[in-house]
Amino acid sequence: MDYALSMVAPLWQGATVTLKLFFITLALAVPLGLALALARLSGSPALSALVNGYIWLMRGTPLMLQMLFIYFALPFVPVIGVRLPDFPAAVLAFALNYAAYFAEIFRAGIQSIDKGQYEAARVLGMTYGQTMRRIVLPQMVRRILPPMSNETITLVKDTSLIYVLALNDLLRAARGIVQRDFTTTPFIVAAAFYLAMTLVLTWGFQTLEKRYARHDA
Repeated sequence: MDYALSMVAPLWQGATVTLKLFFITLALAVPLGLALALARLSGSPALSALVNGYIWLMRGTPLMLQMLFIYFALPFVPVIGVRLPDFPAAVLAFALNYAAYFAEIFRAGIQSIDKGQYEAARVLGMTYGQTMRRIVLPQMVRRILPPMSNETITLVKDTSLIYVLALNDLLRAARGIVQRDFTTTPFIVAAAFYLAMTLVLTWGFQTLEKRYARHDA
């Protein structure tokens, strides 16, 4: 037990990197995903096709490949030619990837709203923006909570992929102790960290779902 407790501090340092990537990704990917969903539903064939292509590309290729491309290949791309540090490269890859998944969740949520509510808003003189902000999006939030919960839990686990960029995240910190002490106990402690994070997320989303259910009752 004492040995397990002794590794909490170094693993917590790795967990802070994991949590930092998680929260920054959410802060960037959620609004970008909403913007992509609205662009896809805008009625512009060109814009919709462009967003569809982006979503297909991001969802159809592995996140690790996207991360490696941004870190290693982006500096050699004509015109761009930018070499990003390891953590910003990871943030960019995660934000672009998860924005595509969030966009599909938002799109499905928006399209689940009955068309009659759009017509009623139009009769009341509301603009498209007012309709989305006051009527559609609040209802969409309630309906997308379960898939958003699943996606954010997946994001927590996917943060371990930054191991390939040599970032000292939770998984890399655990492996460092394993290689030093020749024991698998750090992996068990790291698993407890991940389980704790997903437990907090699960509780948070369940609380939100119950709150919206009370409002609908």
